[in-house]
Amino acid sequence: MARLFVDNLTVIDFSYLDFERGVVGESWIVDIELAGDLDDQGMVFDFGHVKKQIKQFIDAEIDHRLLVPTALSNCITKTSDNQLQIDFQLQSGGLIAHQSPADAVLLVDANKIEASHIAKDLQARIAALLPDNVNEVLIHLRHEEISGAYYHYTHGLQKHLGQCQRIAHGHRSRIEITTDGQRNLQLEAHWAKILKDGYIATQEHITDEFEHNGIAHTNLKYTAQQGDFSISLPSSNVYVMPIETTVENIANHLAEVIAQQYKTPVVVKAFEGLQKGAFGKVAN
Repeated sequence: MARLFVDNLTVIDFSYLDFERGVVGESWIVDIELAGDLDDQGMVFDFGHVKKQIKQFIDAEIDHRLLVPTALSNCITKTSDNQLQIDFQLQSGGLIAHQSPADAVLLVDANKIEASHIAKDLQARIAALLPDNVNEVLIHLRHEEISGAYYHYTHGLQKHLGQCQRIAHGHRSRIEITTDGQRNLQLEAHWAKILKDGYIATQEHITDEFEHNGIAHTNLKYTAQQGDFSISLPSSNVYVMPIETTVENIANHLAEVIAQQYKTPVVVKAFEGLQKGAFGKVAN
């Protein structure tokens, strides 16, 4: 039996609901192995088809979606006219209420969103798509190794024409901050803590604030090309920006805030998941 592999097949950026942490932005690197008999070409499976067919399937299933563990008793879902409503009670007593077109969400029959469970499910579904000579599929989902500061964040880009318009998708992202020409590890850790497991919101998307179980909550809502979106969550996990929360605007916003506070030239290198992002620069 022959075995092939493709490392770094794709990166999936998404968010998921967690009983303790709330809504969590995430980025997983996808590696794949295929084992089986050689076909007439002397291959288990054409690498070109791996990179197209399998990558496209994984991206469509998970990338830029909200993953919801439906086996928890605190999770209630309701579908009406292709709109999916989710009410998810948190350990803190807070509530996450999310509404969107159904295809912006992936319902997972589990108590917790874990890489091992998602990988096992993908393996079975991908195996059904492959020719008979392929008899084993292994999916490995892993984090980028990061030695410095990073944070998990969720956002939605109303004006985006692609999947980023979904109100609850996210990333696990590094952050690098330079002040007066030198890396500032203390500031990097500070901002990673502020944005940890946060929802970065655009001010104009906030419709109201309310209390649930004595906890302040923020409600966000907008209509995008794909349909109507809304999310409510504890206000303590919301970081508000005056403009659309693209990575370019996040980098510029953080650079401006830091420069105003420290009165020094600032460069912020904000990542959006892996190996991509934007610079924000303020020269005082």
